[in-house]
Amino acid sequence: MRNAKWDIGLRVIVLLIPFILLANDMSTPEAVVAADASPKQSDKPQPKGKPRPKPVKSNLLKRFMSGPMKGVEEIIFASRQLGHDGHWYANFGYFAKDENEKAYRALGRLCKYNLRTRKLTVLLDDPKGTVRDPQVHYDGKKILFSYRKGGTENFHLYEINADGTGLKQLTHGKYDDIEPTYLPGGDIIFVSGRCKRWVNCWLTQVAILYRCDGEGKNIRPISSNGEQDNTPWPLSDGRILYQRWEYVDRSQVHYHHLWSCNPDGTGQMVYYGNFHPGILMIDAKPIPGSNKIVSVFSPGHGRKEHNGRITIVSPDKGPDDLGSARTLHQSANFRDPYAFSEDCILVAHDSRISLMNGEGQTQEIYRLPENLIKQGVQCHEPRPLIARKRERVMPPRVDLTQASGELILTDIYEGRRMEGVKRGEIKKLVVLETLPMPIHYTGGMRPISQGGTFTLERVLGTIPVEEDGSAYMELPALRSLFFVALDKNNNSVKRMQSFLTVQPGEKTSCVGCHEQRTKTPIDIAKKTPKALLRPPSRIEPIPGIPEVFDFPRDIQPILDKHCVQCHGYEATQQGGPYSGRVILTGDRGPVFSQSYQSLTMRRQVADGRNQAKSNYAPRTLGTSASPLMKKIRGGHHGVKVSKHEEDLIRYWIESAAAYPGTYAALASGMIGDRYRNKPANTDFHWPSAKAAARTIQQRCGHCHNKSRPIPRTLSEGGRRDLVWNLTRAEKSLMLLAPLAKKAGGFELCKNRTKITGPRFSVPVFTSKKDKDYQTILKLAQDGKRHLEKIKRFDMSDFQPNEYYVREMKRYGILPKDTKQARIDAYATDQKYWESLWYWPVKNVK
Repeated sequence: MRNAKWDIGLRVIVLLIPFILLANDMSTPEAVVAADASPKQSDKPQPKGKPRPKPVKSNLLKRFMSGPMKGVEEIIFASRQLGHDGHWYANFGYFAKDENEKAYRALGRLCKYNLRTRKLTVLLDDPKGTVRDPQVHYDGKKILFSYRKGGTENFHLYEINADGTGLKQLTHGKYDDIEPTYLPGGDIIFVSGRCKRWVNCWLTQVAILYRCDGEGKNIRPISSNGEQDNTPWPLSDGRILYQRWEYVDRSQVHYHHLWSCNPDGTGQMVYYGNFHPGILMIDAKPIPGSNKIVSVFSPGHGRKEHNGRITIVSPDKGPDDLGSARTLHQSANFRDPYAFSEDCILVAHDSRISLMNGEGQTQEIYRLPENLIKQGVQCHEPRPLIARKRERVMPPRVDLTQASGELILTDIYEGRRMEGVKRGEIKKLVVLETLPMPIHYTGGMRPISQGGTFTLERVLGTIPVEEDGSAYMELPALRSLFFVALDKNNNSVKRMQSFLTVQPGEKTSCVGCHEQRTKTPIDIAKKTPKALLRPPSRIEPIPGIPEVFDFPRDIQPILDKHCVQCHGYEATQQGGPYSGRVILTGDRGPVFSQSYQSLTMRRQVADGRNQAKSNYAPRTLGTSASPLMKKIRGGHHGVKVSKHEEDLIRYWIESAAAYPGTYAALASGMIGDRYRNKPANTDFHWPSAKAAARTIQQRCGHCHNKSRPIPRTLSEGGRRDLVWNLTRAEKSLMLLAPLAKKAGGFELCKNRTKITGPRFSVPVFTSKKDKDYQTILKLAQDGKRHLEKIKRFDMSDFQPNEYYVREMKRYGILPKDTKQARIDAYATDQKYWESLWYWPVKNVK
């Protein structure tokens, strides 16, 4: 028999159950916690004095639904498998070397979830397709999203009614359209791979800002970026907030920050963060009732699927104030925030959707079924299914019948870090253009440069600067342009490390060089800039200067004429061969020419060097800071170059000192490059390489150890282009340095012996007949033969590889039936770039 007291207690508990349930979460039974949403990834430690948030004592969902979420009954979200590539932007299209290797995955669903009843409705389920980026229309009755239908390869924009009916495809074609957002006037802004370009430092495609009407028609780009634009979203004042990734002669992994523009693409400017490297700022949206925004700050180069820390940013103190960003939660595993207020934010993390308050405390409100979680499916882009207020409609500022726009620079001397620059010192601007890349294969910058630029740059010409520092110019529309300020001797004073774009017919302005956005510009009504007293200047081409430099074609002949007599293998002047231990011949190494490798490794050009740094002091980049320029202008050992030769070197340096003049050089004619940041195209498997590596270790290793490394094969080490000669194998420094002078060597490497004692030494190789000398020579000869087989861009019979040809056919630049033997890479590149230029539209409505 049951105890009477126990029976009474049980009845009391049963009676209390409804009240217990009311006090707890109305949604899923998981606890309300502030712990990491996914403990699998490590995060930076919490700052001292700021403990991790404690668990929420109240029900966030219940509190928010009677406050900032009042009237929100349902949310919509997408779910899909994670892509296999770790990069945040590699989630559409295919990888460069294999069209069958896709960046996307499947198991796509568009879902609707009722917060009160906890009922899930699947609006679209495609096990072989991918669903992403839903946004609810202003009336709350339609959903705009991006969808790759199962069995197809491309994402397109679609609309569907909130009840799951009326699925309608808006965009079509063989390119990807993603991340759409409604505009208050009825149009749509999205990002698209229609731009026909590839990431300059990876093996995936680029998507930039585009605009179309509400039916998916009248599509046009509003960006010229060579890298990614992402996650556009309207601000309350009508501007568009988005993420822009860029690197103009600076680090490729540090600058992806928040920018803004008008809905027609005019007025592009930084919104927050572009001077502060080391963070990806993405998925930003306005916070209702304030001028603040919420964004994901993803650590470093950015985490997969935009994962990062939920951060609130205030624009009041300008785009550079680090204190204007407040992190809510130290975990870097959240994404896709949607703010109802500064204290109420909807977020996704892994397989869950949660609410987060202003202290970073979270409450899970939905979790995917276990069977989907096991297949790698995660939640993305939660949004409220509710009508919302339209933003301000901004009138257009473009004229699509025009091929250019106008820019007014009011005073070049007004800016940051202009110390020491005197008024009147700057005489002109050289206008350069960063050139889109049609395909990329390796993940590195080689052979575009050695540790410097990833991108080829075009020299357009110059624009005059008035005595008062003003300039007024006409610029081609929708091109990525930047400036270098030059003095009276045409030497660099200050250099941009970002780019600007003008839209067709746009009239815009900037204050000065690296202008301060928190400083009021001059009142042109009281002080009219002199440049405005005349029509805008057109870009003046520089006579005799190629638009795109090619080092072997344009610079090497100058070195051959003036430098090789000292810095060559047969030199007889200034100390004989190998003077100053610098070789400036055009002989080819495994990746670069020996002259190019010598100049760049010895820092003879000041070009930014892929550094996480911006806004250098005056005269610290370009010709003013380049030792090579100082040598040729100072008559180094009596060298006198002509004015034209000096200008060739000058503008080669100012255009980032690249090696090839064509993107067809990528992944061509190299031994020892990298693919996906791993060694590729190596000679390690060659019998001669294995033998040479053993020999070099035995004969040279006692001196050239870890503290003084030396390449043992053609593929190894950053100095391989200096020690291996694949034009004249016997001239390899690997052979000449240890060879006795009487045998034709340089006798730089010697061995001590028991017979001679420590005060005397003998060359490593006393004769070319030494079997170890012959072993090393065999590798150099094999490298020469291999290079003659695979071809380099500066060889007369060079032809682009199959991947370059494939993409140029896809873009319509090369005919489908083109044979590789007939391709001129330089002409093909030029035709490709011109195909991306904006051409005026006639009879615009």
